[in-house]
Amino acid sequence: MRSMLAAVLLVLAAPTTALAQAQTPADEDQAEERQAITLDDLFTDLKRQTSAAGANRIARQIWAKWNLSGSASIDLLMNWAGEAIRKKEYVVAEDLLTQVTVLAPEYSEAWNRRATMYYLKSDFGHSIADIERTLQLEPRHFGALSGLAVILQRTGLEQKALATWYRVLAIYPANESAQEAVIELEEKLSGQSL
Repeated sequence: MRSMLAAVLLVLAAPTTALAQAQTPADEDQAEERQAITLDDLFTDLKRQTSAAGANRIARQIWAKWNLSGSASIDLLMNWAGEAIRKKEYVVAEDLLTQVTVLAPEYSEAWNRRATMYYLKSDFGHSIADIERTLQLEPRHFGALSGLAVILQRTGLEQKALATWYRVLAIYPANESAQEAVIELEEKLSGQSL
């Protein structure tokens, strides 16, 4: 359980990592090629990918696209919020992320990042509310779904957690954390029904 939670936290922290990777131009041709690939294309590839390594590469490309706000000001606020989260300055992070959700209410990654910050504070009610908003804006957000599954599991709602992990796998079949969580929960729940 602990290793699965750690893996999910890495997924939830991926927005900051993906943003840093997306902002490091390795090659102009590769950058142009990445821009030409749509989210729909990436999700199609993610669903077909059977290797965990290949799926992780595609997932990083999806995170990079999710992090594109289209505004230098929003990107700056998101970077500051990411730094505040890393320093566990949650009041500052909450203020910055709330500003982003007001300025760019359709930017799903701001809601997801704030949901992650609330999760780290163990404020599950606010985290779930922001996850729900994230999923309204981007129903395929496997990071938000993973966060929701972890919260449901931690709060004892294991049937709902299992159903949510299955939603993650429907989008991202090679997600090893989701696979492990499904196996763990199925074994636990089948043992309870005996």
